[in-house]
Amino acid sequence: ATSAILANAGSLEMWGGATFDVALRFLHECPWRRLEQLRELIPNIPFQMLLRGANAVGYTSYPDNVVDEFCRQARAGGVDIFRVFDSLNYIDNLKFGIDSVRAAGAIAEGTICYSGDLTDPSRKKYTLDYYMDLADQLVDHGIHSLGIKDMAGLLKPRAATELVGALRAKYPDLVIHVHTHDSAGTGVATQIAAAQAGADIVDVAIDSMSGLTSQPSMGAIVNSLAGTALDTGINPRHMLLLSNYWEATRELYAPFESNMKYCSSDVYQHEMPGGQYTNLKFQAASLGLGDSWGKVQQSYAAANRALGDIVKVTPSSKVVGDLAQFMVQNDLDEHSLVEKADTLSFPASVVEFMQGYIGQPSFGFPEPLRTKILKGRPTIEGRPGASMPPMELDNLEARLVDRYGRQNITQRDVLSAALYPKVFEEYQAHVLRYSDLIEKLPTRAFLVPLKEDEEVEIELSKGVSTHIKLKAAGELQDSGKREVYFEANGVPRVVEVIDKRSMEALGKKAIREKADIGVLGSVGAPMAGTVIEVSVKAGQAVHAGQQLAVLSAMKMETAVCAPIAGVVTQVAVVKQDNLDAGDLIVFVDAAAPAAPPLTSIDNDPLEVGSDSDASRPGTPDNGAAAAAVQPESVVAKR
Repeated sequence: ATSAILANAGSLEMWGGATFDVALRFLHECPWRRLEQLRELIPNIPFQMLLRGANAVGYTSYPDNVVDEFCRQARAGGVDIFRVFDSLNYIDNLKFGIDSVRAAGAIAEGTICYSGDLTDPSRKKYTLDYYMDLADQLVDHGIHSLGIKDMAGLLKPRAATELVGALRAKYPDLVIHVHTHDSAGTGVATQIAAAQAGADIVDVAIDSMSGLTSQPSMGAIVNSLAGTALDTGINPRHMLLLSNYWEATRELYAPFESNMKYCSSDVYQHEMPGGQYTNLKFQAASLGLGDSWGKVQQSYAAANRALGDIVKVTPSSKVVGDLAQFMVQNDLDEHSLVEKADTLSFPASVVEFMQGYIGQPSFGFPEPLRTKILKGRPTIEGRPGASMPPMELDNLEARLVDRYGRQNITQRDVLSAALYPKVFEEYQAHVLRYSDLIEKLPTRAFLVPLKEDEEVEIELSKGVSTHIKLKAAGELQDSGKREVYFEANGVPRVVEVIDKRSMEALGKKAIREKADIGVLGSVGAPMAGTVIEVSVKAGQAVHAGQQLAVLSAMKMETAVCAPIAGVVTQVAVVKQDNLDAGDLIVFVDAAAPAAPPLTSIDNDPLEVGSDSDASRPGTPDNGAAAAAVQPESVVAKR
């Protein structure tokens, strides 16, 4: 139905960005297989993906050969158009991404990320001249089309008219593609203004998936332009069939909605990307900050100011979001943040941003905050990938084959592992335990346990299905397991499973010692989270600023560092411990002999072969498939 109803669409944005991570991490599905299946079902509409420049579809920089091979494989899998952007509008990262796409034989859409408000004369950074200069550099580098990516919905109709109009006047033959979100409720007006000013393609979302932090409504724009010179050629009545399908599908995921019920113009104050808003709200609730969401929003704006008013889109938006939550947890504003930065253990994403791992911000790094956060750590000047040695993909493939078997590893799996080492390991463990048939489960059965006597039909392949009926669950055993009784095609079966929820309900979580806030060497958890790394042991001498442990909570990693030099006399945690804020992690005795000077940085994520996960999972872009509507009359003229 999609291939017929949307045959006149400019493209379908259906891969890349956050969708790659989500498929592996949460759905336990191969993103490459998803791409191939969609291409088979929709052969006639150009496929478009988000490429984060030198960050590929991850949250940090990767060696150049990884990004090059990723683009080549994505093109072979069916992607036609790569929307290449950089989270800081850093031109060197953009140029590299464009070169990778062109080498793969695909369409390179060089993209400007929109921030600020070019119609506000008091905003001196992100002006019309700034965007025109960036566009000039992209055009000179040989892009096939130009994208304007308004990830937060900040592009007001008048600003769209000015920006698109100026670009069209200077580049009459350049394809211009505008993307926005509807957070403030102005998305439809903005896209119509952009089309009238000369944009060839504007992004929209199916009606039932549109509005709020998503893209503006396809139905509203298609109907508004019907019968005009900008008629899209899409039948409004047929389009409703797709909307009805996605409305029913969306109901299955209702528990994961943010409960945002209305548009809000406060986006013009905090400037939070639409794709980040709902995820960050859920993340904040998971960290115990659900009742402080208003403070998180205010701190997001304050964190952005403290970081120098940067462009905010994955992965730079993750930096701002992590810092905002950190500020709320530690009761900091943008001024006390700078004052106390010497003694704080910042989230890993913030530290890496200041080191230059994701690129160079347009207006430089903020001082003295940068110096205080880095505490002597090394920095990168220029494009991070330029100084990184190539990743030995053949060696990585050999290690994966040794571990999982030749039949279970493809070249695309190697790229997944290169981009997301830990996530791929967890994905493979899940597939080896449950097989890739987990993809065949109906959505509700995947998300929610079956009720007693509930039966589901699972289509294993065309014409082949199986029926599963849950009969009963046995008593909880001392081991924390239950026997589960079910029928498979009418045949009784029983399997033993671990009941994790009951274990937690029975109070299995350890009672932990709290850090003494009056003692500098008593180092506590800055937030609730899971210990993913313990970097020191009792008796070890440490210097001030040395990493002691790493915590992870909802994809936000924080390195906990020693506030003073001394000797570790107590390590109160082990890997995988779940901590509450304030739980003791390490005690450092300052009275002990001085620790050695800082000579190296623990777990440098740029070090090839490091055990640390080079991809710092973070807040994704909007992963919903969106159609790009192309006004036929405009294209005919250009």
